[in-house]
Amino acid sequence: MAQATRPGVWAFVIDNSLLLIAGTLVALVWANTSLASYEHVTHGLHFAVNDVGMVFFFALAAKEIVEATLPGGPLASIRQAAVPLMAAVGGMIVPAALYTAQAAIAGRPDLMPGWAVPCATDIAFSYLVARMIFPAGHPAIPFLLLLAIADDALGLLLLAAFFPSGPLSPLSFVAFMIPAIAVTVLLARRGVQSFWPYVLIGGGLSWTALYLGGVHPALALVPILPFMPHAARDRGLFDPSEIYLTDTMNRFEHWWKAPVQVILFCFGLVNAGVPLGGLGAGSWIVLTSLVIGKPLGIVTTAALGVLMGLSIPGGLRYRDMVVVGTAAGIGFTVALFFATAAFPAGQVLNEVKMGALLSFAGAPLAVGLGRALALHRAR
Repeated sequence: MAQATRPGVWAFVIDNSLLLIAGTLVALVWANTSLASYEHVTHGLHFAVNDVGMVFFFALAAKEIVEATLPGGPLASIRQAAVPLMAAVGGMIVPAALYTAQAAIAGRPDLMPGWAVPCATDIAFSYLVARMIFPAGHPAIPFLLLLAIADDALGLLLLAAFFPSGPLSPLSFVAFMIPAIAVTVLLARRGVQSFWPYVLIGGGLSWTALYLGGVHPALALVPILPFMPHAARDRGLFDPSEIYLTDTMNRFEHWWKAPVQVILFCFGLVNAGVPLGGLGAGSWIVLTSLVIGKPLGIVTTAALGVLMGLSIPGGLRYRDMVVVGTAAGIGFTVALFFATAAFPAGQVLNEVKMGALLSFAGAPLAVGLGRALALHRAR
């Protein structure tokens, strides 16, 4: 009987990103009981996890973005997606503005490089929280997913544009990125169905281009994914029927889904070990920018879209979007990644990381708001 239940338990762990939470908890306990040994062990793992392992995390995010632009996908029609896209932009601009304003008022110019940290939305945890609040079929769930997809896409652009991993070298970037794209296109035209050549050859050249060009190499597969053979239509994010699709892009996702969760365990372990003494002004600035700035930016820009003559999909009400915006304020994974890209090791990074971890407060806050507004009874 125990053997029969293991696959279900493992699937539950994978689907709910529990390995990431476990890695985070282990890191917090370890860093607060033996900081020296924690730093000694994890210091050498940063490059392998953040610059290599996270390539596949961002690749899976890029896969969802690519599919969302296919016929039937939420990004296929700009008119249909206009309000959620505007809400995603507002949900980034307002938190960033709130963060910079608070840092200026607090007299903390050293925090300014982290303005993009509260722009992040952790799509997996936000989605899980939305499912806890809204009944199946409620339009708030696809609205949040589309918003989170757009948020991730814009976040990848922010990471590439504003957080170089070293001195910029456009010549090195072009010298390797052009062959990376060319090889990937050639593989697709020759009908190569295995995803490994795309990953190893196209992705390897792309990683080299980004690394030598000064752009964060964790984005290496983002320009490669759109050229992989993929389905003709989008079936919808988290559609169970996707497990039966055998195109190259979906087989890539099927193969890497579980390993990416192990990578996220390592990511939490390596990046979330913050001494509780690391709490500071930066922590509260990140937290308030996410928890207050996200819903404020999302609702405000959605209302602006309505004033422009656009319609909110599914007949969502503003109180629904307040809850959606609160759930979107869970920055966690992407916020931690932005923090490590923006700051060197030290007290400031610890403060900002702690704020990213504390953004989990958006989960109970969103659930509480949902219950207070009786959203669980609304279709």
